[in-house]
Amino acid sequence: MAQDKRKELKVSAIENGTVIDHIPSQSVFQVIKILSLDKNPNQIMVGTNLESKKLGKKGVIKVSSKYFESEEINKIALVAPTATLIVIKDYTVVYKAKVEIPEHINKIVKCINPNCITNHEKIITKFSVIDKEDLRLLCHYCEKVTKKENIGFL
Repeated sequence: MAQDKRKELKVSAIENGTVIDHIPSQSVFQVIKILSLDKNPNQIMVGTNLESKKLGKKGVIKVSSKYFESEEINKIALVAPTATLIVIKDYTVVYKAKVEIPEHINKIVKCINPNCITNHEKIITKFSVIDKEDLRLLCHYCEKVTKKENIGFL
C-alpha cells in the first residue's frame, strides 16, 4: 500500500507584519530588491516556484513587523501586478487586497530619457500610466514613454 505523502510545507505564521502573496515567481527577487528587504532587520520568509492554481508557479514573501506605505505598494504593483497584500496583526488577517497599478506614478520611477529635466535637476518624477496591461508610463515632463522592461526605480 502506498502511503499518503505530505504535499505541503508548513511555514510558521507571523504575529505582526505583511505577507505578499501571488507574486509571479520570476518577480520575487525583484520585489525584494525594490523594497530593500535585503536591508530589513526583521524576519523575512521567501518562497518561490510554489504551486499555484492561478499562476502555475508563484512566490510569497512574509515580512515580520513591516507594513508597506503606498509608494512601496505601487512598486509591488509595477513588477508584480497579480500580487496580494495580507496585513497580519496578532496572528489575524486584518486586511487583504490585490495590488493595483495606479493611474499616476510619482517619485518612484526614473525617466528613461537621458535628456529629461528629472535626470538633471531635483524634480520629482511624474508619470501617467497609459497602458496597464503591457505597462507603459508617460513622463509628465518630456512625454517619453517607458515600457515595463525599461522601468528603473529611484
